[in-house]
Amino acid sequence: MLGMLLLNPLPSLAQFNVDGQILIRSEFRNGYNKPIAEGLDPAGFIAHRARLQAGYKLDRFNFYMSVQDVRTWGSTSQANVTDGFLSLHEAWGEVDFGENWKVKLGRQELNYDNFRFLGNLDWALQGRSHDFALVKYEKEKSKLHFGGGFNQDGQALSGNIFTVPNQYRAAQLVRFESVLGKVDYTLLFWNEGRQWTTKDAAGNITDKGVRFRQTLGIPMLRTTLKNTTLSGYFYSQFGEDVSGTKVSAFNASAQVSQLLVSTEEGKKWRATLGAELISGTDRAGADKNKSYTLQYGTNHLYNGYIDWFFVSNTWENSVGLKDFFIRSRYEFNPKFWMQTDFHSFSSYADTSLPGESPDSQSKNLGSELDLTFGWIIHEAVSLQGGYSQYFLSDTMRSLHAQTLSDQQNWAYLMVIFRPTSKAKFIGVLQ
Repeated sequence: MLGMLLLNPLPSLAQFNVDGQILIRSEFRNGYNKPIAEGLDPAGFIAHRARLQAGYKLDRFNFYMSVQDVRTWGSTSQANVTDGFLSLHEAWGEVDFGENWKVKLGRQELNYDNFRFLGNLDWALQGRSHDFALVKYEKEKSKLHFGGGFNQDGQALSGNIFTVPNQYRAAQLVRFESVLGKVDYTLLFWNEGRQWTTKDAAGNITDKGVRFRQTLGIPMLRTTLKNTTLSGYFYSQFGEDVSGTKVSAFNASAQVSQLLVSTEEGKKWRATLGAELISGTDRAGADKNKSYTLQYGTNHLYNGYIDWFFVSNTWENSVGLKDFFIRSRYEFNPKFWMQTDFHSFSSYADTSLPGESPDSQSKNLGSELDLTFGWIIHEAVSLQGGYSQYFLSDTMRSLHAQTLSDQQNWAYLMVIFRPTSKAKFIGVLQ
C-alpha cells in the first residue's frame, strides 16, 4: 500500500485544509433591536458561534464546506444528548472552466461591496448564506458575476407552494465591478420573486402566484485623493411587493473620509462625515409602496449599532429614514483602536396619522451614540467591545404603543478566535 501511494502522483496535486473559528459574545440588552418599554428588566446572556471549515482543491475544482454551532450558554442540559443548534452554513463546489471563467454551485455567501445590499451577516452569530448558482468572469480589474436561485420547501411529489418566511422563491443577480481612472465602481441588478397566496375561511388556498420586485443600483462609487476618500451608493427599487402594491423606492448615501494622522509607529486617526436616505411611505398611506426594503445585507453596520432600523425586519414598510452621521476612529497602534459614531435620525416620509394635518408631527426620531474598541491580543485572538446609547424623541415615543423607558442602551464584549482570517473584528465600519 505504501508503495502504491509513493508511485501515484495524484494525491500530491490535491490541497486539503481544515480551518475553524469561534466567537463568544456577552450582551447587556436594555433596548437592543427595539425600544424597551418602561418597567421591563434588561436582558443579559452569553452566546457563541463555532464553525468548522474544510476545503479541498484539485486541479480546477474547489470544494468548501462550513458547519456551525450557534447557541446561548445554558440553553441545553449539561448531559445533553442532541439538539437543533448544529447547522450547515456553506457547502459549495467551484469549477474553473478555463481562462477567467468559473462556476460556483451550492450554499454560499453572497458578500459584495459594502455589504449594504448583499452581505454575509457576519455580525449575527448565525450568518447568512444562499442556495445559489453563480457564474464568474474575472479579468484584471473587471469582474462580472451573474446567477440565480430557486427555492422550495422540500422534494414534494405534487404542489408548488413555497412557505419559508422572509425568503424569495426565485432570484437572479447580475453584478459588474471595474475601475474607471481613479474611480472604483460596481453595478448591480437583482430580481426576486416572493410567493403569495389567498385563503378562504377554512384555510384552503384559493389563489396563488409569485410577485417580483427589482433592485437596480450602484453599490459602490469610490475615489481617493491623497488623504481624502469620497464614496457613495445608490439603489432604486421597483416592481411589486408581496401584497401586489406597486413599489417605487430608493436608498442613497454619500460620505467623505479624511485621514488626519498617520505615523510610522502605526498611529492613525480617521474622521468620516456622511448621510444616508432610505425612502419611506407616509403613515397616512399612499397609492404606492415607497418604503425601500433592505433584505440581504449586513444591516448592523449601518444606522447605529443598537439596531433599531432595518435589522431583523424591523422598520420594514415604514416611514423610512434620514441618517446623518459622524465617525471618528483612532488607532493607537496596528493592534488597538477606539471608535466613536454619532447618528442623528429623522423619518423620510410624513409621520402624521390619517386625519391629522400633513407634517403636523415632527420627523425627528432621536439620536444615537456608539462607542467601540478593538484589540488584537494575538494573531489568532481578538477582543472587541462596545456601548450604545439611544436618545429618544417625542416622535419616536409616539410611534410605539407602549410607554418607553427613558434609558435605552446596549453593551457587549466579544472574544474572536480566527487563526487564519484577516477579519479580526466584525460588525464595525471604519
